[in-house]
Amino acid sequence: MQIKDLPYDDPGRPDARSGARLLRWLGRGQLGGQLRALGWGMLHRGGVALLPVVVGSAVQAVTDGSGGRLAGAGAMLAVLALAVTLGDTMLHRQSVSNWITAAARIQQVLARRAARLGAGLTRKVAAGEVVAVSTGDVEKIGWCVESTSRFTSSVLAAFGVCGALLVYEPQLGLLAAGGLCCLALAVLPLLPLATRRAGRQRELAGHATELAADTVAGLRVLRGIGGEELFLGRYRDASQRVRTAAVRTARMWALIETVQVALPGLLLVGVVWYGTHAVLAGALSVGRLVTVYGLVTYLLMPLRDFQEFAMAYSFSRPSAARAARVLALERAEGDTGEGGVREPPAGELHDPASGLRAPEGMFTAVVCDDPDAAGHLAERLGGHPPAPDGEPSVLLGGVPLDALPREAARRAVLVQDKDPSLLSGTLAALLDVPSSGAVEPYEALRAAECADVLTALARSSPECGGDPMAAHLTERGRSLSGGQRQRLALARSLLTDPDVLVLDEPTSAVDAHTEARIAAGLEGLRKGRTTVVLTTSPLLLDRAERVALLVDGRVRAVGDHARLLRTEPAYRSVVARGAPDTGSRTPISPARDDERGDGQEQEAAV
Repeated sequence: MQIKDLPYDDPGRPDARSGARLLRWLGRGQLGGQLRALGWGMLHRGGVALLPVVVGSAVQAVTDGSGGRLAGAGAMLAVLALAVTLGDTMLHRQSVSNWITAAARIQQVLARRAARLGAGLTRKVAAGEVVAVSTGDVEKIGWCVESTSRFTSSVLAAFGVCGALLVYEPQLGLLAAGGLCCLALAVLPLLPLATRRAGRQRELAGHATELAADTVAGLRVLRGIGGEELFLGRYRDASQRVRTAAVRTARMWALIETVQVALPGLLLVGVVWYGTHAVLAGALSVGRLVTVYGLVTYLLMPLRDFQEFAMAYSFSRPSAARAARVLALERAEGDTGEGGVREPPAGELHDPASGLRAPEGMFTAVVCDDPDAAGHLAERLGGHPPAPDGEPSVLLGGVPLDALPREAARRAVLVQDKDPSLLSGTLAALLDVPSSGAVEPYEALRAAECADVLTALARSSPECGGDPMAAHLTERGRSLSGGQRQRLALARSLLTDPDVLVLDEPTSAVDAHTEARIAAGLEGLRKGRTTVVLTTSPLLLDRAERVALLVDGRVRAVGDHARLLRTEPAYRSVVARGAPDTGSRTPISPARDDERGDGQEQEAAV
């Protein structure tokens, strides 16, 4: 796999049982690239290892006064220089390719897992952890994959050099091989502690990243309640813990580095001392001493590669474990789509757990005595998450949603929750969603009362040339007010034109006048389509063809808005805030703070 071929058509199914298994799965998927890198590494390391042999031959030729042998050694040096250059260049190129393709594979499987889990992802794991895994952890995992081939080629070359030394000069070769083993054994006991410290640092860094991401996401709320200093103090404490852990990790790696510098130096001193005495005694030629010294010096290169691989593996293990935890998350569902995607059924939407029924083609409103219960009901109506064991699934046309393939269930029922997300990009990209084609973008925007939003976007984006569809939205639509974001999300949902549309408080952040127009637009655009709106707004309830009251999670009464106001005190207390019945068809609830704010913004926009 080359970088130009990314992304993968099929990144495969990861082994997420543990971090180590995930790394092995990734290594198997990179086998071709690893073998190519190993080949280029052997060319580079082998060429470097042969340099001392040729240099020793050249020195001996000078000592013996042989011009022919010196010329031959020079020609061999030129060939080795070309081989080393080619090997080093291609090894670096292939190693970087392995790094990037491994990171891309992990990112793809993470993205697929996130898409599979949908809204259930952030219920199982913090959003900040997902960000940390898909950025920093992916880089650490790629580093481990990239360093594997270089480490393997260095180990093979080191064994070859040690074997050649034992044959070429047995006594010095035995000294060098024994010293190399002692160096490795001196470092090995330190690696587990370094790994644990690196894992602790990564864990604390991930927590700090989660805290920062969650704080930024809720910055407006924090400012509203004056909580900036509190969360700043929390992040400062988390950051200091990361710094302390990083210093402890650095100290351990500094100790390992010290061992790998001091002990090889002692080994070289021993080799030179022994070799010099052998030359003076006439038992060893100068050329052979130069060759042995060069080969022993070369053996320090595998030690550096060993240290790098140990560090990469130490940092990648906790990162791989975190990635494996995310990839191991499953969306429990009855049918994953084997045998093909069936067409979604038509008919009534029925929730046996609450007794709620939404007849096909009708505008049904639902009033819950508990706002949290309304959110859970909206999720259940869309099959997010599927019903647990022992609890009946929501039925669509008599067919359990849990028994439908995921693609069919998503086509059949669309749920818009209280806090829909807007991705950064142009408005046209935001509205570029799978749809039936029966609803045009401007038609959906008009029904959601987005005229002032379009005007504001066109004014705030001079580069769009007056076309609001080319206007740029910031991340999560933070440049817009809460009501503007809510209306754009509603327009996007209306544009998809699903068979069943479930809206959870779609007008909670707009003023009463805008809400009335949205209610009329929603009723007109969804005429003859199954629509379920969970709300306590009298303006929406008055437009509904059917209203259901849920108390303690069960349907208590069904009727129209006016009749329930007259006959159900519980309904009246939720919808009219306990106000006495005035006999009017559409009592207006007291304006909320966010309604007044959004109304002022609309007046300013107009």
